[in-house]
Amino acid sequence: MEPKMTRALILVAICLMLTLNNAAETKVHIVYLGEKQHDDPDSVTESHHQMLWSILGSKEAAHDSMTPWLLSFRSQTNQFPSESTLRFYELQTTRTWDYLQHTSKHPKNILNQTNMGDQLIIGVVDSVTLNWFGFILLKQEYGQSLNHSVTMVLDQYQNVGKEVQLGHAENPEYISPRDFDGHGTHVAATAAGSFVPDTNYLGLGRGTARGGAPRARIAMYKACWHLVTGATTCSAADLVKAIDEAIHDGVDVLSISNGFSVPLFPEVDTQDGVAVGAFHAVAKGIPVVCAGGNAGPSSQTISNTAPWIITVAATTQDRSFPTFITLGNNVTVVGQALYQGPDIDFTELVYPEGSGASNETFYGVCEDLAKNPAHIIEEKIVLCFTKSTSYSTMIQAASDVVKLDGYGVIVARNPGHQLSPCFGFPCLAVDYELGTDILFYIRSNRSPVAKIQPTRTLVGLPVATKVATFSSRGPSSISPAILKPDIAAPGVNILAATSPNDTFYDKGFAMKSGTSMSAPVVAGIVALLKSVHPHWSPAAIRSAIVTTAWRTDPSEKAANPGLVYDMGVKDYILYLCSVGYTDSSITGLLSKKTVCANPKPSVLDLNLPSITIPNLAKEVTITRTVTNVGPVGSVYKPVIEAPMGVNVTVTPSTLVFNAYTRKLSFKVRVLTNHIVNTGYYFGSLTWTDSVHNVVIPVSVRTQIMQRYYDEN
Repeated sequence: MEPKMTRALILVAICLMLTLNNAAETKVHIVYLGEKQHDDPDSVTESHHQMLWSILGSKEAAHDSMTPWLLSFRSQTNQFPSESTLRFYELQTTRTWDYLQHTSKHPKNILNQTNMGDQLIIGVVDSVTLNWFGFILLKQEYGQSLNHSVTMVLDQYQNVGKEVQLGHAENPEYISPRDFDGHGTHVAATAAGSFVPDTNYLGLGRGTARGGAPRARIAMYKACWHLVTGATTCSAADLVKAIDEAIHDGVDVLSISNGFSVPLFPEVDTQDGVAVGAFHAVAKGIPVVCAGGNAGPSSQTISNTAPWIITVAATTQDRSFPTFITLGNNVTVVGQALYQGPDIDFTELVYPEGSGASNETFYGVCEDLAKNPAHIIEEKIVLCFTKSTSYSTMIQAASDVVKLDGYGVIVARNPGHQLSPCFGFPCLAVDYELGTDILFYIRSNRSPVAKIQPTRTLVGLPVATKVATFSSRGPSSISPAILKPDIAAPGVNILAATSPNDTFYDKGFAMKSGTSMSAPVVAGIVALLKSVHPHWSPAAIRSAIVTTAWRTDPSEKAANPGLVYDMGVKDYILYLCSVGYTDSSITGLLSKKTVCANPKPSVLDLNLPSITIPNLAKEVTITRTVTNVGPVGSVYKPVIEAPMGVNVTVTPSTLVFNAYTRKLSFKVRVLTNHIVNTGYYFGSLTWTDSVHNVVIPVSVRTQIMQRYYDEN
């Protein structure tokens, strides 16, 4: 792919293969060569070979020393400190688009308006990069096949940080663009996977799989690597460099499904590689969509909180996987599972508890099932209870029951929403209420039995949508006045392509859960909006998505939002000043001298499509500005849904736009009636012209103690 920027600085990573004691050791050297002298990549490569020829003594050695994937850095940020390589990030997955009513059936649908995102490029920074060149080479060397659900036009893989992360000979990760664990493949396919008919997972979710912008191109940047420990992490250095490459290559949207847990680094610190890299991408007009993290349901766990990032939470969708458990008293209990094995006919049902005749101790906690004597579990269906919401607890419980020759396990837990198969073994999730019902049945019968049927798939209105339990919550621990996450999208049991190493799954597709999976859903929508409105800023696109989001019934209105809350680099500088970053740190981020005004601006006035007041002592007045992107003569009036115990007034009471007036400001006065400290209360402010309803959330937390402190 020809880059959109033709003049840049280039760094070449040259992998020299040194054979020592019959063991191959890879060394990566980064060599600065100054500005490119050729736009033809073949000429550039040949010049590199000639340079190495003079060092290594032969043309053959020069060619052999270089990897097939040439890593070229085009500096946009001029910031790449070595200490940032020590910071690592964690990766954060066919019903989605039908559920969102994001289909091509309607002639005026945004998919048809944009030809499904044709000619757009979505940059994905993750664990995979395969393009057509990479496919041919890899197939020859490794027999690897390309999953055709993703159209790749470019590959890059970052390997500055991987030297720190790898370093174990037994590590199965590929030191190449190949995807090892399937995370990046899944994310890319969700954002822009092509139409793949008759896809399914374990016989569930059968249908045609595709991404949000199925004709968009994917540019993959491998910055995330699988460790010998089994985890997959991404160094800050690799992330900054990957984003830098994406900016140079001219991607239209960036999708980044990784983050780290609290405490967060400052947004001007390069150890937060995503925030720093995203700032420069947004400054170039490239929207950046990031996963919010999987540390929920605890509050203040949200990551990727910089106001220039679109931060995405995960929701369930209107699909469930009911699995019927019939008890010996003919009562049927409905659990959730991904089980497609045979019926388990009436079998002895047990809850290990108490002590046996020989003073044996039994264990009904799911994490302790392996401690039970074999005869308690053998050839039985086992009920256990856990406080954990992690799907890994279910997998471990199933594994323990398998080892003890049991026939199935029913896990009673808090609703965790996440499901996973258990090696074809029946492992079912129920809530505590149903688990208690089953337990009481066991205790009241001398010979309790149960029957388990294979999982079914249910879609439609009977299934309620919720924010996933695992999805990280706000407020932001850096700046609670910046409402995060910005938006939520389906991220539970998302069906998309995966890699062959993802061995739990078959036929190249898998169901994965996480904010990693919800972020590319939004990235696909952002790409289509960018196609409809190529001159809109990232902030305007974010505003259109947020202000038209639905709370009950889905509808696709973001392409015509009426009004947008717009921002640019100057606004983000005001934000950085308002939250207390020093002039020198802001100067370092911008690469140009910056001096904050005195007095500092108020962070509450940042022109976000939301209003959050984290420490309201009595009253405050804030300002917002809206830009008309609808009909010229539009007239809007406010509709206020005030948070409980809070008064909200808006002036002026009417916004009138014409050919000369596209932007108008308004003030919002917020007064609390609470006389004690509170948590957050929520409401909304809507500007309506009877056609468009431009809705922003309003959240307020009263802190009376702060008022007493200020007054005394």
